[in-house]
Amino acid sequence: MSLLLPETGLVIWMLIAFGIVFFILAKWGWPVITGMAEKRANFISESLESAKEANKQLANIKTESQQIINEAREQQAKLLKDAATSRDKIINDAKSKALVETNKMIEDAKNEIQIERENMLNELRIQTAELSVSIAEKIVRKELNNDKAQMFTINKMLDEIEVKN
Repeated sequence: MSLLLPETGLVIWMLIAFGIVFFILAKWGWPVITGMAEKRANFISESLESAKEANKQLANIKTESQQIINEAREQQAKLLKDAATSRDKIINDAKSKALVETNKMIEDAKNEIQIERENMLNELRIQTAELSVSIAEKIVRKELNNDKAQMFTINKMLDEIEVKN
């Protein structure tokens, strides 16, 4: 009996134990592990697609907002041009009265443009916020579709809170 070489009976029992463990893992362990890996890969690819779609939508919103701003600038230019034309006509009729009225018209036009611009920007902010909330809601629904995912997310958030503190 050597210290480095095991006995034949021990080798046989080790092979039998290894065979049983290998069979159990092959039958029930590995399919679960590979299934979880596939689910995770699918989740990641879906998340990437959602992110790409969100980026496209944000790009569309940016172009729409630029169009709205350009339209507002065109309207501003038109209003300023109309105000200048009205001012010239009134100056020809009565210089003193025209000066007061044109200043009032220009101020009104600027206030109206400012109000419209603020309204448009507020509307754009609201739409962006609604879109963000909708996207976040969809992502959270996908992440929290079973108890394990819910517990994992809750534990992860608690860990993040503990790290911040």
